[in-house]
Amino acid sequence: MPDVLDASPYDALLLLSFGGPEGPDDVVPFLENVTRGRGIPKERLKEVGQHYFLFGGVSPINDQNRALLDALRKDFAEHGLDLPVYWGNRNWAPYLTDTLREMVRDGRRRILVLATSAYASYSGCRQYRENLADALAALEAEGLELPRIDKLRHYFNHPGFVEPMVDGVVRSLAELPEEVREGAHLAFCTHSIPNSAADTSGPVEEHGDGGAYVRQHLDVARLIADAVRERTGVDHPWQLVYQSRSGAPHIPWLEPDICDHLEERHAAGVPAVVMAPIGFVSDHMEVLYDLDTEATAKAGELGLPVRRSATVGADPRFAAAVRDLVLERAGAERGQEVTPCALGTLGASHNLCPVGCCPARAPRPAAAGADSPYV
Repeated sequence: MPDVLDASPYDALLLLSFGGPEGPDDVVPFLENVTRGRGIPKERLKEVGQHYFLFGGVSPINDQNRALLDALRKDFAEHGLDLPVYWGNRNWAPYLTDTLREMVRDGRRRILVLATSAYASYSGCRQYRENLADALAALEAEGLELPRIDKLRHYFNHPGFVEPMVDGVVRSLAELPEEVREGAHLAFCTHSIPNSAADTSGPVEEHGDGGAYVRQHLDVARLIADAVRERTGVDHPWQLVYQSRSGAPHIPWLEPDICDHLEERHAAGVPAVVMAPIGFVSDHMEVLYDLDTEATAKAGELGLPVRRSATVGADPRFAAAVRDLVLERAGAERGQEVTPCALGTLGASHNLCPVGCCPARAPRPAAAGADSPYV
């Protein structure tokens, strides 16, 4: 039997994710949830939903979260960590508020949250914290006793997140034709966000020139490129690129876009490209459509060999990393001296989001941070 690991004071872990439709009839209602308050007409949502209809109206993200739940529960059980794992989404069932209500009724009073976003940004961190505050406000209105909620730190540079991506890039390089393999370019892909959101990502002292969002991605890209060089003996050129842009065209977003980047690399004589989606935990719709469908089609038009490397998904090393993050945070909450595990040059991220971290355009309450109204 494994030794019993101590997660106290925490009595549950909540996997918090984006959510996605699970059938054609879900697509427009799901997009209405995502865009609520923006006044987007239903006809426009139907146009946007075509990406989902190409895949039968089903987003893969929910099944991927179920696989991650299974991996976490298996890892915790095998290592003697007695911590139940729940799952709630921002935009589709199981909804966050419903899951928190279930947790409260199960007697959970100190909850840790694992968001399926590894990096600092408004949409990848603070918006989840705002959703948590909204859910707590709903439970408070129902007269339920509110739990204390903390969020696990950003895990972009934890070995259990980085190392599976290294393996994915090495495998993708091996899948390229031998004659183009050595000269292959690595395109490290992540979600584009408005420049203004990038510049204000992370704590106030990190704001400006892409903020923590760009710096964190660049650090991970360097880590992977260096590890690939050590594994293969080849120093592949690389660049951080972006995908999945949305919003008004007059608002500046992070560039270059992956399709523009493929055109530029092809024109420069690059013989092949590996697209590595380092900004995503799993192969959800942005990966399947923007990379596997749209970018791969662009490469086909150009006659440019491409491969797309795997995301972390439910890799056992990622599940082990989550266990490590849980124990690290639990030890810190108990007043123990802990040594956070982090690769690269940036060190471990903060445990508690400070005031001014990844600010919203319009201020809203956010839980699990220094400015939380729920302590």
